[in-house]
Amino acid sequence: MTLDPDPIQQAVKTLQAGGIIAYPTEAVFGLGCDPQNLTAVQQLLDIKSRDAGKGLIIIASDISQLQGWVDFKQVKDLQQLVDSWPGPETWLVPALKGVSRLLRGEHDTLAVRVSNHPIVQQLCQQFNGAITSTSANKNGQVAAKEMSTVRQIFNQAVDCYVPGDLSGNHRPSRIRNAVTGQLLRE
Repeated sequence: MTLDPDPIQQAVKTLQAGGIIAYPTEAVFGLGCDPQNLTAVQQLLDIKSRDAGKGLIIIASDISQLQGWVDFKQVKDLQQLVDSWPGPETWLVPALKGVSRLLRGEHDTLAVRVSNHPIVQQLCQQFNGAITSTSANKNGQVAAKEMSTVRQIFNQAVDCYVPGDLSGNHRPSRIRNAVTGQLLRE
């Protein structure tokens, strides 16, 4: 793959080619791929040694990028969900029929978030769609807060490293069930 002087464009090309990217988010570095490319999704799970039963997060730059993934009609308080975005709030929303188990895990819901991180915003806007997001770490290990750590852990297994700073949140995003309203992770 040729190097592009614009790291966002390079990341978008990598996503389009079925590759895996590492990028900064609100609290930790994330790994992502095109959620419609199930080969890439499986590769992402493999390099993390992540149990496919857990599922992944789908992040977007705006709510419209999530329309093909989840059923917002079943959300208990849609206004609360909308008001929490963009931001570090992840919601479990009923997945639309046909959403792969690789994405939703053993659940009928899919974890979704509209990020306020400027790099995530640019990635999703230029990719013209949502991407997967999972913390940049091996299963059971501490999530990386430095790009140098991500490179050390994953080396050539990640196809593109997007430089940038974390937003400064000290903890990963809250997770809330959009049907019941229950807070699952503070």
